[in-house]
Parts: sequence; structure tokens; C-alpha cells
Amino acid sequence: MGKVLIKNARIVNENSIFEGDLLIKGDLIEKIAVNISDDTAEVIDVQGRYLLPGVIDDQVHFREPGLTHKGDIASESRAAIAGGITTYMEQPNTTPQTTTIEKLEEKFEMGARSSFANYSFLFGGTNDNLEELKRLDKNACSGVKLFLGSSTGNMLVDDEEVIEKIFKNTEMVISAHCEDEGTIKRNLAEYKAKYGEDIPVKYHPKIRSVEACYLSSSKAIALAEKTGARLHVFHLSTGKETDLFRNDIPLEQKKITAEVCVHHLWFSEEDYDTKGTLIKWNPAVKAAEDRDRLWKALLDDRIDVIATDHAPHLLGEKDNVYTKAPSGGPLVQHALPALLEKVREKVISLEKVVQKMSHNPAILFQIEKRGFIREGYFADLVVVDLNAPYQVTKENIAYKCKWSPFEGTTFKSTVTHTFVNGHLAYENGNFSAERRAKRLTFNR
Repeated sequence: MGKVLIKNARIVNENSIFEGDLLIKGDLIEKIAVNISDDTAEVIDVQGRYLLPGVIDDQVHFREPGLTHKGDIASESRAAIAGGITTYMEQPNTTPQTTTIEKLEEKFEMGARSSFANYSFLFGGTNDNLEELKRLDKNACSGVKLFLGSSTGNMLVDDEEVIEKIFKNTEMVISAHCEDEGTIKRNLAEYKAKYGEDIPVKYHPKIRSVEACYLSSSKAIALAEKTGARLHVFHLSTGKETDLFRNDIPLEQKKITAEVCVHHLWFSEEDYDTKGTLIKWNPAVKAAEDRDRLWKALLDDRIDVIATDHAPHLLGEKDNVYTKAPSGGPLVQHALPALLEKVREKVISLEKVVQKMSHNPAILFQIEKRGFIREGYFADLVVVDLNAPYQVTKENIAYKCKWSPFEGTTFKSTVTHTFVNGHLAYENGNFSAERRAKRLTFNR
């Protein structure tokens, strides 16, 4: 078993920062101490840079199978490790959809063959696969995904009786995309009547409105409270929704939790004029006031997790009239650098970033031996330099789609090293060809 000794790190873990060394043996963290010596270990001196637990992204769309012209497990997981993401949970709206146990296991086989980062997949709930869901072992995958508003892939679950049965019949975390379909359809018809197909993209947050989000998420929460289901509301985008969540109990005791995505923390509706359909997401980027309230709820722990909702499309697909331009964009390579920018601006602490991007996803999904820098845990680790600026350009974008909504942005911080299960998978722009990724296991 190979050993790696990381020297002179500022280790960020469990709400503290301390200077020390870390010894990796094989795929595990063997020792953490102020000063470690080991003549048999390869030494990496990080010279006072920060060492974080690898980021766990609970919501990505890597487009495999069936949509691999946009991205695939290999290309997007490789981009993820360049951004310090060592673990991801991929969504079921591929072609074919991950709505049977057989298709779920086929996805795991793809992950085992191709992934550079640790992986799990969500099982998609539909209007007619309840019996299959009942057969699913609670430790088989990261959880269940329900589209309670339609998005890419036509997986809308709109039968309220079925939704209640799903809530009653699984112990797993139910992750929900919450937008009210009726409200969106009425709003879209109104704007189509005025503009035809070429609706100005700035009206996207009026079509997929605050009301559409709140109506759906509040109904889902009421149903979770009624049934006792374990509900996780994906990608909050409105200030109004933040009032639906609580911060008076620890995450381990919460039955209803929330996630916010990087783009809803970074952009606002003022950016549509310059970014256009590149920042067209579902749910929509909304007003600056919504963004401010999302930050407030994140910092006071009503929002538990930061994720990406990484969802690549080709530029040629995005460069279309409003009704034909797909929603979503690539984010895994630039999510952590974007958050580190907010650390430098003193919007959020480095300890809080680690809590929301590493610790809390591990707690929420009950992931085994990941998300923390602890002896005996898997050595998923990221080194970041908070004083190493770089500009996002076409040349350094690792996504298969070769664009980013952050293109032209200069980040003042850089991910320098990423370890996946003890293996140095990425270093200063260079990727290892070797894959050491593992399927996630759970303590449920």
C-alpha cells in the first residue's frame, strides 16, 4: 500500500482550521498530527495552503447514457475533480431514464468503468413505478428523485395520489425538484401570446416564477410532514421558500432539508442582459433580493447544502430562441472557486463552505467514511491556494461542452491538488489517467 504525506497544510475540518500534516496509506487517512515523519511516504509539501475534505455534490447531470454529445461520466467527473469535487450523485433523467433497478445497476456499471470521482445515482420516481421503488434496497443508491415540476427529460410526477404513496413507501431521502406545472404553463402562455417563441430571456423568472416554486415546495413539505417522509428540496431559488425551513435542530435530526446551487448564489436577474440563455436554469435565477435571502438562509442553517445542478448543453443548443433553448449549464469545475471568491469577500467563512459542501451532504445522505478529514476515513482531499488567480477561458475548461457561464471571470483562488481515495487525481492542471473512484456506500 502506497503512502503519501501531506506536509504544512492548513487543515479545514469540523468548524476549525489548524496547521498540521496528514498521512495517507492506501485509500485511507492514516494519521493527522502537527508534525508527521515517514521515510516510506511520498511527500507533498503544500506550503501553508488549505487542505479541505473533497466536495460532495448531491446533484449533477452527467448525460450518460443517451445524451453523451453534451457530456459523459468520464468527461464531467474529470472536470469535477479539477474543481475539487471528489464525490457526486447523478440524476435519473438520462436516456433511458433511471427508473428501474436494472437501469440503476447499469448506471453503476458505467460509473465503475468511467468515473474519475466517487459516484452514486438517484432512482427516478414516476407516475407508474411505485412497485419497483418498493423493491429498491435503502442502501443501494443515494436516494430517490422526484420532478414535481417538469424539466429536462420529461419526468414530471403530477399524480398527487402517487406522490403521497411514494412519500409513504420509502425510507430513503426523497430529493425533489419543486415548481408548480400549472402556474408555469399559464405564465408561459401569457408571454407566448405577447412575444411568440422568441420571449426575452429576462422573463424566465417571471414564467418560472416565485409563486410556482413556493406553491410546489410548500405542498411537498406539507405532505412530508403528514407522511413522515425524509424530504430534501433541491435548488431553492426564492427568498420566500427559505421561510419554510428550520434551523433550531441539528441536521441529523431534520426530516426536511434544503439545498441551494452556486448559480442562485452568484447570479441575479440583472445578469440576463449579458449572459442570456447561458444562465437559463430551472428553477430560474431570480431577483437580487432572492439571492440575498438565500445567502441569509444558508448562513443561518435553514439551507443545509450547496450543490451545482451541473447540466451541460452544447452552445449551439443554448444559442436558440427562448422556448427552444434548454435550461441548465456546466458548473462542477468552477463551483468551489466561486465559493472561495465569497470567502475572500468575507461573505462566508471557509469553515462554513466545508460544512455545506462536504460535511452536510455526507450527514444528510448518511455516506460512509466520507465528507470529513478524519483518521480511518477515505482520503478524498482538496488543496486550495487562496492567492493564485486564474481566468476561466475556453482553453482551461474541462467540460465536454467547452463553455462556462463563468467564462471571462478571474477567480483569485485555485484548486491545486485533488485526491480521490488517496490517489492524486489532479495536480495544477494535470490529470492522472488512473481511476481510483469507488461506488458510495451508506450507513442506513
